[in-house]
Amino acid sequence: MVDNVQITAQPEYDIEFWNAMRNKEVREDILAKGRDISTGTYSMPTVAAGKIMSEIEKESDFRKIATVIRAYQTGYKIFAKDCKDKAEFVAEGATIPVYEGAGDFKENAIGSHKLASIVTLDEDFVCDAGFNIEKYLTEKLGKCFGKAEDNAFINGTGEDEPIGILHDRNGAEVGMATSNLTYDDVISLYFSVEKEYRRNGIWLMNDKTALALRKLKDAGGNYLWNQTNDTILGKQVIISEYMPDIGAGTKPIAFGDFSYYWIVGRKPVSVRTLLEKFILYDQIGYLAFEFLDGKLVRKEAIKVVQMTDTEE
Repeated sequence: MVDNVQITAQPEYDIEFWNAMRNKEVREDILAKGRDISTGTYSMPTVAAGKIMSEIEKESDFRKIATVIRAYQTGYKIFAKDCKDKAEFVAEGATIPVYEGAGDFKENAIGSHKLASIVTLDEDFVCDAGFNIEKYLTEKLGKCFGKAEDNAFINGTGEDEPIGILHDRNGAEVGMATSNLTYDDVISLYFSVEKEYRRNGIWLMNDKTALALRKLKDAGGNYLWNQTNDTILGKQVIISEYMPDIGAGTKPIAFGDFSYYWIVGRKPVSVRTLLEKFILYDQIGYLAFEFLDGKLVRKEAIKVVQMTDTEE
């Protein structure tokens, strides 16, 4: 695939791409410039690619709090290095310790995982010139990709998908363990995170866990959950359906600075039609791919509660 914004931004490419999506005759010499040989798909035109990414960001909770990087022009695997930032006062004329922290760099391998989605559309709509096929596909695919991404960023195994924050080895660190989640346990999780990561800390949990935390009170009858602004200890709470329920062996709450989770886009979204697969239903299918990876580059930046089987 020619990964060149100048090609997909050209008006003639935009026309031929949408002609292909409507199963019309196309100029292959123009459309082929955006073809990904490995998947047989075509890069979305620049404007449409921007729209589908906006839909993904709208659907994805993680993209709102993580660090998102685009690395379209690099190879299959790249290495991202991270170290703790540092500033020091130095005497006039003294040597500036530029390389003092060189050994603190952590190398993270960033791969390229293929996320696929198929959506269908009745041929009557496809053939209707008044039907906004661009709006339909960008919204539909954006929602599908956004949901699948969030699930992977939380529960991903690292095998053909990103590594999620709940991964046992390469995910967030366990801040505290308990068999029965209490008010004090939540406070303990909060303070298990270093101050520098608490500053921009965010809570992540599902609806059922949020309901349980809304009911927690201290000895004086004060609620843990601030009902006025839906915060805990002044920090924002994000609800995700992909976080597990409170139960033995689960990690139902995460807290910390999610900007240390990196989402790396490797290729723009590309699409091709599936004409024969759905012909008996008078429909046309659209197969789309997104290539990306995700990884927590600083494990201590986020801590989780580990639920146990027995009383600790």
